[in-house]
Amino acid sequence: MSFSIQVGCPAVRRCGSATDMADAVGEMYPSEGEDAVLVWNLVPVRLSYGHDLAVLLDDLVPLLEEIRRPGFSNTEVFWGSDTFSAEWGIVREGDSLRIRASWHSMLGGYESLLAERGDAVVPVWDFIGEWAKVLRRIVTDIEVERVELQDYDLFRRAKALLAS
Repeated sequence: MSFSIQVGCPAVRRCGSATDMADAVGEMYPSEGEDAVLVWNLVPVRLSYGHDLAVLLDDLVPLLEEIRRPGFSNTEVFWGSDTFSAEWGIVREGDSLRIRASWHSMLGGYESLLAERGDAVVPVWDFIGEWAKVLRRIVTDIEVERVELQDYDLFRRAKALLAS
């Protein structure tokens, strides 16, 4: 597969309350802890839970909701973390997604290698499933830690994605 994510089992710090899901993720996962690894056409890219994924969540959940819609044809997403900054143009091609990426800033400086590897083509449900592994890890950790969220919207939506 040209796209996969290794979730791992990051250490979790105590977080009693947070403004929202993204804030909880930033608080719960120490920066020196285990990262998730996104594999793009055989190139591994580290995603820090406490930094990158905390920033990406606000775009990730709406992206997965959009892709799951029956009439989905294409979209663009900007991943805005300073250590995972990219623009993805995502187009549905039958049962697959073609992801054309412009890589701006990656932890480890892999931008040119990622660009050389070209587009990722992945079955729609595999793409959703890979990101769902990340959401499941985060949702589970928030629930286990009993984090009180002031704004539950993104958390509720993430749980709904995992339930369907």
